[in-house]
Amino acid sequence: MSATRFTRPVEIPDDLADGTVAPERGRVMLPRRLAWSGQGDFDLDDRRDRMYVYQLVMTEGTSDDVRRYIDLRLLLEMWHDMWLSPHVRERWDCWLRDRELIA
Repeated sequence: MSATRFTRPVEIPDDLADGTVAPERGRVMLPRRLAWSGQGDFDLDDRRDRMYVYQLVMTEGTSDDVRRYIDLRLLLEMWHDMWLSPHVRERWDCWLRDRELIA
């Protein structure tokens, strides 16, 4: 008997590449449903904080969350340094390659 592993669907809005309203700098407070471990206040001027916010949103967020918190230009700058679960990285990698944003 094999165990079924639950993975949350990865949501990527098709219109993310059309432009963003995501903050590039300053502090953001993620809602508890995204930052469920307790810490929700992050400084986007700190690259590690920004990467962590993006990883949380890309893994746990809805399409609206992605639009609200992810700046595509900044994501591309950090892409190769980010740690993501394999199913999340695969989904985002396909999305970025389909739009010729990464090679």
